[in-house]
Amino acid sequence: MPDSQRSELIRALPYARRYARALTGSQSRGDLLVAESLRDLVTQPAGKLSARLELYRVISRKAANLEEEDKQPHTLSFPQRLLLLLTALEGLSSSQAANVLALDEGVAAQQIAEAHKIIRSVSQTSILIIEDEPIIAMDIEDLIIHCGHTVAGIAHTQSDAIALAKETKPGLILADINLGEGGNGMEAVAEIMKSMTVPVIFVTAYPECLLTGNTVEPAFVITKPFEPLTLAIATYQAITGGVPVP
Repeated sequence: MPDSQRSELIRALPYARRYARALTGSQSRGDLLVAESLRDLVTQPAGKLSARLELYRVISRKAANLEEEDKQPHTLSFPQRLLLLLTALEGLSSSQAANVLALDEGVAAQQIAEAHKIIRSVSQTSILIIEDEPIIAMDIEDLIIHCGHTVAGIAHTQSDAIALAKETKPGLILADINLGEGGNGMEAVAEIMKSMTVPVIFVTAYPECLLTGNTVEPAFVITKPFEPLTLAIATYQAITGGVPVP
């Protein structure tokens, strides 16, 4: 593999991890999927797509094989889930996503439009917001309500988050990583998880710092600022789980 392509792959790794983790619902399973995809790519001749898109392509293909073993019912078809993650979470255009999945652009656009309608009508739940900035918390609250969810509560500090989670027992937690002087969102979630099991989506302005694969890291990460659809898709994946990877 040329050094230039290897460098491109290294730069693409954080985003590939985010995609694979959201797809599988797990850091360990997602990172395993990325590692296996990388091994495939380094033994193949360079493709027509960029290194980042080629990595998405191989991850999607491997996940499609595993999807056949998934016995859980999903409201969205598997191609729709892939298309939504690639466009809303990873920021690809519909034509780029179509190329990654080897779909006709018109078919991909139709599938995305249909998936948008479906995603707004499913996976409603109560969400605990952990965010130290009051104005940002209010904006997130508006987004959550716009997506059809209810707000279980808003915590501005680590201690408040732990107390509110025990009190409200939310269906999902949406947590900022950095709570300023109020503590750390990941530490708050770790403490909450000692007494309950709940899906978690972490929010950060610097996702690449949380997607190194070197430590225990989130399975679901979205980037500030985010759109309502991004939140809706991440929530759907977090609640329904992902592709089971042995």
